[in-house]
Amino acid sequence: MSRATERSAPIRADHSNAFANNTMRVRLPAIIDEVEALNPDYPPDIKRRLRQLRKDIAIGALIGEIELAPAEDSVEWAEALRRQWETIGAEPTWHSAEWFFAETYAYRCLIEAVRWRESGRDPFRPKKLEELHSDALWQLIERSYEPLDSWEKELNRSLAFDLWANRIDLSYAEAKERGTIISADDLLVDDREALAAYLRETQLSPEGVQGRKPVFIVADNAGSELAMDLVLSETLLRHVTPQVMLCLKAHPTFVSDATPQDLWMILKEMEARGPKAAALAEQLRRRWLSGQLRFLPHAYWNSSRFLWDLPADLGRQLNEARLVIVKGDANYRRTVGDCIWPAHTPFNGVVDYLNAPVLCLRTLKSDPIVGLPSAEAARELDRADPDWRVNGKRGLIQFKSQTSKSQ
Repeated sequence: MSRATERSAPIRADHSNAFANNTMRVRLPAIIDEVEALNPDYPPDIKRRLRQLRKDIAIGALIGEIELAPAEDSVEWAEALRRQWETIGAEPTWHSAEWFFAETYAYRCLIEAVRWRESGRDPFRPKKLEELHSDALWQLIERSYEPLDSWEKELNRSLAFDLWANRIDLSYAEAKERGTIISADDLLVDDREALAAYLRETQLSPEGVQGRKPVFIVADNAGSELAMDLVLSETLLRHVTPQVMLCLKAHPTFVSDATPQDLWMILKEMEARGPKAAALAEQLRRRWLSGQLRFLPHAYWNSSRFLWDLPADLGRQLNEARLVIVKGDANYRRTVGDCIWPAHTPFNGVVDYLNAPVLCLRTLKSDPIVGLPSAEAARELDRADPDWRVNGKRGLIQFKSQTSKSQ
């Protein structure tokens, strides 16, 4: 990373960033309230824990070292909390810590409060089922799975549907309301042509040397977006790669984020939703049985760590991939850094720490953004829509080709 792309200090959850602070003071407490309302049969102990967590986050209480039951990620979270002490120079609060840590840790504490590891009961399942049973999702599948006359057109369509399905984020009502209604001006960066050129130029086919390398998709939301991830996976398997690795959250988080349970649930629902959806489900199950399609949950995707700080096993796999497709707003923050960049900072320079080609699909629901064509483009957006960075209306398709090992 050059001096021109050195990261600024991470966004804090305090009043220095209005959106982050509002998330901790208002949005997250409201989400915890909704969890209790949607799960009225929770026992008194769980309700008490939820209410205490809600209060602590809303008032900005000291985070302290919340007691986590022994689990594979408990040491990781204790270390992350210790790093916050070092960063803040004092015991962090829910309103003074770095926002990415505070937000991800809040969801980890919510999972602890509802004792998910003991019951396996997703506290967000009632919300997810609403979308799973909506007609809009199944109409989207019908529209997204028609054959076209070239692989480039099919890939471009799959990427577009997968991008705009990211608007339907159950943790963020304003973005959800926009759905998949698309204006040409909504797509701020569109690197699909560069991606297709890269695939053609390097002859990334199952017969080529690089064709044996898998494509990784870092999933974001369940429901419509996960359905489009599966359509994209099938498109990639037909035309680009012999194997797709779909990376999932290890436990429920951010309300709508996809877990293995969500994936199997949507495949089962597909089988009962008409011949086209059923045929897709059958094909995907065959892909899974043959090993062409893999579902890979990992606690890293729930953590507060960034993509340049990958655990060794995951880092090795991603850096050797043919292509890494990173989905969604939180994963975008994880990829570029949760900080305020000059919006025209080159995307390639920010993500050059990853050797593999990277494609980010993201609708904007937070402040970090890079890769706009000019500083003036950001100023024009500020004038036209002061909330353009956070209201979920606009999207990005950003591509970086392979980084030279010598860089």
